[in-house]
Amino acid sequence: MEEESASQKLDVKKVVQDILGTIEREREREIISRRFGLFDRRETLEQIGELLGITRERVRQLEKAVITRLKAAAEKDLPNIKETEAILSAHLRDMGKVARISDLSQRLSSANSKTDQAQVAFLANLSPNIAVLDDNDHFYHSAGLASEHGEKKIRDHVAKIIDAITEIGEPTDIKQVAEKVGNSDLKHTEALASISKNIATLNGRWGLIKWPMVNPKNIRDKIYVILHDNKKPMHFNEIADAIKGSTLKRKDVTTQAIHNELIKDGRFVLIGRGIYALKEWGYKKGTVSDVIAEVLRKEGGPLHRDEIVRRVLKTRQVKETTILLNLQSKPQFKRVAKATYDLA
Repeated sequence: MEEESASQKLDVKKVVQDILGTIEREREREIISRRFGLFDRRETLEQIGELLGITRERVRQLEKAVITRLKAAAEKDLPNIKETEAILSAHLRDMGKVARISDLSQRLSSANSKTDQAQVAFLANLSPNIAVLDDNDHFYHSAGLASEHGEKKIRDHVAKIIDAITEIGEPTDIKQVAEKVGNSDLKHTEALASISKNIATLNGRWGLIKWPMVNPKNIRDKIYVILHDNKKPMHFNEIADAIKGSTLKRKDVTTQAIHNELIKDGRFVLIGRGIYALKEWGYKKGTVSDVIAEVLRKEGGPLHRDEIVRRVLKTRQVKETTILLNLQSKPQFKRVAKATYDLA
């Protein structure tokens, strides 16, 4: 409760302003504010240099010098930094010792805007006992407890998790990943995996970002995930509703587009009026008469109509009358006894 009340009292914006107030030169305050995006969008060295009439390299030098001074002051008398670091650290411990800046910021700001996130990242950068990873091609902007691991160790841990998932070779739960890397702390393993841009998670499954089951990008893959997780056939309208109500990205697709993909993709089999199943569940493409013919071929002889109906209904969601009509009207079937049929 103490940690919770403390976090509620943390005014991130005020702490940032107080720290900026310790920077004597206005030009240096401007550089730090713009480089970190503390009050507006983040700017490049070139953009700031052009604004202030100095070179890109000079901006970089000044930024580095100011941050070095602020970090040195953080060890002694930087305003509110110790209290701020304690609150950030408490949240990080609760989140698995490492977290994306966006997730950390969400705990401190209901709006959680880009500016809010930038301010939290700035404070984390100045906190002596917090390690910060910048956003790049492989990592989300993240922070971790330095007492547990520095920046390099965080990268190494994540690399081992990626290797473990690659070796497992298919989407899996975090428990198996943790066992593979030898980490008994599931929350820590999950937190480390979540800061990597090479790893994705969906419905409790973890895998490489290129795997459709954890990161479905096109409509077909989203349909597959919905059917796979539902574990039973669905009408295309149900599939459309499920996609729209899911946490999947770009889910505002039309029902018609979903129906078109169901028709075209060989992974999906029509088994009733608008009802689709996965081929991997044992379903095969074909009409009701095709299914009847397959049943009789497998039997190798005649069958009573009730038994034919029973077997067809295992793979097709149609009315019994539809099956009986096919038996009686299609030329490939013949009645060989009372209510008993065989292939013609």
